[in-house]
Amino acid sequence: MSTVDIVAKLWNLCNVLRDDGVTYHQYVTELTYLLFLKMAQETEQEHLLPEGYRWTDLKEQSEPQRLEDYKKLLIHLGSHGSSITRRIYSNAASVIRKPVTLTKLLTEINQLDWYDAKAEGLGDLYEGLLQKNADEKKSGAGQYFTPRVLIDAMVALMRPTLQDVICDPAAGTGGFLISANHYLENHYDLNQLSEKDYDRYQHQTFYGMELVEDTHRLALMNLMLHNLAVDEKGAGILFGDTLSNEGRDLKPASLVLSNPPFGTKQGGGAPTRDDLLHYTSNKQLAFLHVIYHKLLNAGGRAAVILPDNVLFEAGIGQTIRRDLMEKCNLHTILRLPTGIFYAQGVKTNVLFFTKPSDPKQDTGNTKNVWVYDMRANMPQFGKRTVLTEAHFNEFIECFGADAYGNAARTAQDENGRWRCFSREWIRDTKGDSLDISWLKDDSSVDAASLPEPEALASEALAELEAAMSGLQDLLKALGAEQAA
Repeated sequence: MSTVDIVAKLWNLCNVLRDDGVTYHQYVTELTYLLFLKMAQETEQEHLLPEGYRWTDLKEQSEPQRLEDYKKLLIHLGSHGSSITRRIYSNAASVIRKPVTLTKLLTEINQLDWYDAKAEGLGDLYEGLLQKNADEKKSGAGQYFTPRVLIDAMVALMRPTLQDVICDPAAGTGGFLISANHYLENHYDLNQLSEKDYDRYQHQTFYGMELVEDTHRLALMNLMLHNLAVDEKGAGILFGDTLSNEGRDLKPASLVLSNPPFGTKQGGGAPTRDDLLHYTSNKQLAFLHVIYHKLLNAGGRAAVILPDNVLFEAGIGQTIRRDLMEKCNLHTILRLPTGIFYAQGVKTNVLFFTKPSDPKQDTGNTKNVWVYDMRANMPQFGKRTVLTEAHFNEFIECFGADAYGNAARTAQDENGRWRCFSREWIRDTKGDSLDISWLKDDSSVDAASLPEPEALASEALAELEAAMSGLQDLLKALGAEQAA
């Protein structure tokens, strides 16, 4: 049985919970609690769990008593066992209501072909389950699940090395960190590392932070099954708010890869971190500022997915863009096609930038910005038209073989997708807006290619939130001027 078959079988078990009114995301979380017990048994890691609270112990309980014992098990594991155990089961609670439902899940999980699953990789199996959750429109998981093909393309362009400290301050389920780990495994022989170097790789290379507790536990499970360390020293993905002082626990990185959440900060307030220069309730702008101002080390590089409003928002948005272009070399912008994020119809981009190796060189670092338009005259991507690696080939060729944007670059032609714009032109002609397009979009629009209504509504809401955020920042600035 292949990984795809096992994932399909696990996903179909959600039908067992449907009568209990369980959502898809709740189902994946519930399944994580059970899979951790089963995978600990299959991988001979039951030492992570206290005695009496393991898979066999749960299986041996009588059906009428099993559900109550399972609920007690979840509470107990939140404060007992290994660090990873306690973190995955922190504040865990079951949504299962009927003993027969739990018995059905245990039986079906136990009957899976775990030999084939282990042979193909338990990490890939679990990530396949997360992908299923993201693809299911009713789950709402698309809001944090970045398409794998896009993650892999960004990682390949940034070319991680064994010397890097890699960080995702909006980690979601850990996709960027896992992809970076895959890249390093494929480009270096980790078995040849000394014990000291391998310990550094495991415990001082991959960092992240996630705000939503259920998503955080999925991320911990994902990292563990991909053999990435998760410990109390800070390795792995921390639970917390990067835009608060909790975010100061993240170590400065040489490589930042991220897809910050869309929208405004909860309650409309600005970040509560006390070490920033600029404050805004627009979460994407706030994350961008945190990344280049606090997380990215001198000489470091970043690739960050951001919506269009970050490129054109006035007020504090313009201030942050100017600051970014002064302090960093914003060398490349990739205008992404529409339809690649389910939960939002928001148009998105990838910003690639680097910090100078000399920390004192904090002005005039952006000379030219290269823009690749992967949006105009492209299909509406979705389930019918799937985004693939091949769609990124031309951009990767244009980007060049240097992860810092220093490679010699030439524009294809005036009507091509790849063009260069000087810092002076951006300042004088665009007023420091980075919303740059030049191709006429001749894509035919028909009913089959139109975005779904909820995507259009989501895009309109995001644009309204961005406008309100800009208005709030402007009113605050005017109030400050009047007070002065």
